[in-house]
Amino acid sequence: MAPTPGGNRRTRIHVVSDVHGNARDLARAGDGADALLCLGDLVLFLDYADHARGIFPDLFGAENADRLVELRTARRFAEAREFGRRLWDGIGMDHSVAIEKAVRKQYAELFAAFPTPTYATYGNVDMPPLWAEYAGPGTTVLDGERVEIGGRVFGFVGGGLRSPMRTPYEIDDEEYAAKIEAVGEVDVLCTHIPPDVPELVYDTVARRFERGSRALLDAIRRIRPRYSLFGHVHQPLARRMRIGTTECVNVGHFAASGRPWVLEW
Repeated sequence: MAPTPGGNRRTRIHVVSDVHGNARDLARAGDGADALLCLGDLVLFLDYADHARGIFPDLFGAENADRLVELRTARRFAEAREFGRRLWDGIGMDHSVAIEKAVRKQYAELFAAFPTPTYATYGNVDMPPLWAEYAGPGTTVLDGERVEIGGRVFGFVGGGLRSPMRTPYEIDDEEYAAKIEAVGEVDVLCTHIPPDVPELVYDTVARRFERGSRALLDAIRRIRPRYSLFGHVHQPLARRMRIGTTECVNVGHFAASGRPWVLEW
């Protein structure tokens, strides 16, 4: 583990998740902090609040984005995938090449906005193979790993679990559980997705349960970290709750708020 300055003075950490293209506020997110933690989802594929923003509307226009959001919100995922396939066929572009080009453009801007030091892990819409190209010397990428900051041990587990959305970095439950196990005992457990608790995984605007991790919930009960920090659910039914002695906190939808969550000790 690589320690960061702490000493006897107070340590202040800023935490963001679900950045979704908000490079402007990200550039200020570390102001006044000893370190910035980013819990993933840097990419903006489609803004559900403003359908004109994101990779999808840039390629296909806001009207088609309206339709895609309508289908996904109604949980008509098969129809949404077929709708998307027809659009791609219509413009005659290679899907993977076009998406990677757009993601690279966003990553170049977003990683340049990270302060030093930043500790980051992947979200479910991210493309992990590209991160090494854009993460500068002040950014440490962690997944199934841990680091010491100000005398406390932070563990990081990135990605999401398999879902009907079929986002880029979804993995099997077993692989996710192995990463949780690899982190071991920590003071603060940082993940992109929440533990599998109904109040923490239900999105009140999308009106659906997102996927949370049972392995993460089991680890919280077993190792009892001081904090479990996560994002993923943009408008959760509960933003924080206690599981035993652990304070579980959804650090917020940074793309919308532009404000980091603050941890001090």
